[in-house]
Order: sequence, then C-alpha cells, then structure tokens
Amino acid sequence: MNIIRENALFVADSHYPHHGDTFLELLRKLDDGSIQTPQLFLMGDNFDLLFGYNDFIQTFSQEAITLIQKLSQNIEIHYFEGNHDFCLSELFLNIKVYSREQQPIYFMFGSKKVAIAHGDKYATGFLYDIYCKLLRNKTTLTLLKPFEKWIITHRLQKLSRKQICFTFDGFEQRVEAIMKCYGDADMVIEGHFHQARVVGAYISLPSLACQGKVGVAEEGRLVFKRL
Repeated sequence: MNIIRENALFVADSHYPHHGDTFLELLRKLDDGSIQTPQLFLMGDNFDLLFGYNDFIQTFSQEAITLIQKLSQNIEIHYFEGNHDFCLSELFLNIKVYSREQQPIYFMFGSKKVAIAHGDKYATGFLYDIYCKLLRNKTTLTLLKPFEKWIITHRLQKLSRKQICFTFDGFEQRVEAIMKCYGDADMVIEGHFHQARVVGAYISLPSLACQGKVGVAEEGRLVFKRL
C-alpha cells in the first residue's frame, strides 16, 4: 500500500490565480529548495479552473503548470482532481493523477489506514454526480472546443468574483454522512470544504486561499501550518 512519508505536504483549494498567488509562491519555494518535501499531495481545486484537452485554459496558469511538471522530476506528487481541476493526466505525465471516480486512494500513515480524496464525491446528491460525469469527460470537452474562448472567459470572470471562504454551518452533520462511506478507514483526509477542521477521524484540510495553510505530516499526525 502507498505510504504517507514524513514531512509530506498536503495542499488544497488554492484556487489560483483568482484568489492570490500563495500557490505559485509555494511552488517557487519548492523549486528553489527553500521549502523541501519528499512527497506533495495536491488535493484538488488548486487551480480555479484547469482541465485537459484544452490549450487555451492553460494560458491562464502556465507558470504554475510548468513548475509542477518540473517538480515532478524530483518529488513524488499525487494529484487528487477536484471540481475545478480535472482531466489532468495529459498535463502531468510524471504525476499520479486520481480522477473523482478513482478516489479515495488509500495510504498507510504510521499504523493507520488513511483514505484520501478531494472531498466532493460522497453525500453530494444524484444530480451533482451526473454533472460531474458529463463535465469531466474528454468527449464533452472536445465537443465544447469550438466555443472554448467564450465559455472559459465567461466562467473565469464568474469565478474571480466568487466568495470561497466561509464557515460551513452544520459541518459535523455533513462529516457524519461522509464518514458512513469510509467504514474501512482509520482516518480520512479531504479538501473541498475550506474548513481547516478535525472532526473525529475526519480531517478537513485548510484552503491555501482562505486560511493560507497546508497540512504537514509530522510523527504520525497531520498538522496545519503556514509555510
């Protein structure tokens, strides 16, 4: 089974480039060695909008894409696709990319069996599941290509104005519903919710865009830190 290594970094929900340059700055520090890690978990929605099979969308985040590709030559990187970044296997050839359908992926963290996912798979509803299947699909993206500039530009404008930092009322009840799908895990690590909270065996990662923190694996614990 996969293993979470000491000092592994978990980076979630950066929503680059519309919600600050913290993600790009982190990648630059990893590149110049001022931040070091043997293992990088990109937990989804690190880009506000990025998907494969489309050159135009890449132009908005090219430096970050190039840095991730470069870092993958020396760092073990796991990319858990989110609802804003998907169909990424063709962009990141040296990275283990996990689609929504493949998630969760299981790792050992010390003696604990840990389930890892972006966080938008369970307790989401039937209609959302259909939407995800249609959108995160090569055929759909190819069919939309003639209209790509209008669709992408319009969508990016809306995302740039979206308020993404909030307190999730009733979060414990949502966690309870999610955890029913993880009966075989000792711990669950997810992003998506931007909450930076631990509820029992469930870890809701901080959003790099909102809390400015990442998860760091330290002696069998996942701690939230500002790097």
